Amino acid sequence: MVKWINPHSFKAFFKSGSIGGIILIVCVFISLIVANTSLGPGFEALLAQEIGGDIAGIQLRYPVLLWINDGLMAIFFLLVGLEIKRELVEGELSSFKKASLPILAALGGVIAPAAIYFALNKGTETAGGWGIPMATDIAFAIAVISMLGKRAPSSLKIFLSALAIVDDLMAILVIALFYSTDIHFMYLLYAAGIFIFLLILNKLRVKNLAAYLVPGLFIWYFIHHSGVHATIAGVLTAFAISTTPDATESPLEKLEHILVNPVNFVIMPIFALANTNIAFEPGMLAGLGTVLGLGIITGLVIGKPLGITLFSWLAVKMGIAKMPGNASWMHIIGAGMLGGIGFTMSIFIAVLSFSEKQHVLSEAKFSILTASIISGVLGYLWLSRLEKSPTTTSAD
Repeated sequence: MVKWINPHSFKAFFKSGSIGGIILIVCVFISLIVANTSLGPGFEALLAQEIGGDIAGIQLRYPVLLWINDGLMAIFFLLVGLEIKRELVEGELSSFKKASLPILAALGGVIAPAAIYFALNKGTETAGGWGIPMATDIAFAIAVISMLGKRAPSSLKIFLSALAIVDDLMAILVIALFYSTDIHFMYLLYAAGIFIFLLILNKLRVKNLAAYLVPGLFIWYFIHHSGVHATIAGVLTAFAISTTPDATESPLEKLEHILVNPVNFVIMPIFALANTNIAFEPGMLAGLGTVLGLGIITGLVIGKPLGITLFSWLAVKMGIAKMPGNASWMHIIGAGMLGGIGFTMSIFIAVLSFSEKQHVLSEAKFSILTASIISGVLGYLWLSRLEKSPTTTSAD
């Protein structure tokens, strides 16, 4: 006898965000399979294919992979930025103590992994890759925590999102200061000028979304040409969009509702397909036991949760920060584990570090993938066994 699926239950499941995480994980495995079969070279050629053109002297012809990582992911960061701003105005991050926790946690999650990596690689040819385990891949981390549904408090997702954004901002700063050779500050000034213009629109209570999004495209263009990772444009645009502290639907919340399904079910799966495209090569497995592999894996798997939890604990104990609502220290440890999903930003820093050492770069990519899988699995299993705390733990 066939048992039909309740359409209302399926709709609720589809909307929950869990299905988005599952789709993302499926795309990861599809991409790995494609990369290691005869389809791999063709897929690589597709990602390298340049599309776009010149419009009124504005250069917009880039490889497909760049459009995905700098273009589509800017929309993802726009959505996350909208969620963070809403929580800053009326939710889990609305007080200084609550907002300071993810910032300080991210600082710990940057310092500890970099220190572990550098301690293991000091004096070797791979010492320059100390920035690799610093980054958290926000797309994959949020996907994993979304798969937990109601088993993880919503405040923990906000905490992890804010932490990952601050983490990425710190990684972008590190890239600009230590891994970039050609930063164009004039383009950054152009972007800053447009951002100030958007803040003025916000002060004037302008509600037309196009008034924010069209200038936001120019912010993206200028930041991209500055040499800094262009996805920061999404966060800047989101933080400038008008919102309200009451139940009235604001332009920010309207845009958030528009973007959530395209991001979860289109942009993130495309991102996973393009970026998990890692071909396994001889020597990769042995590379996990080198100082490079150990530095990356211990940095992400151990350093991330250690730094995030330690700095969070110190901040709360010193009275600087406050715990997320309905979350315990076990939840913070689990979020720290998910912070160890480095992936795309880590691979990006690895490319900058070892672009002229292809054998080292291959080992670094495989180590990042291994560490990210371990962190994701450990974080999911850890959090799935916890119950939400009955009360907010603000000082424990």
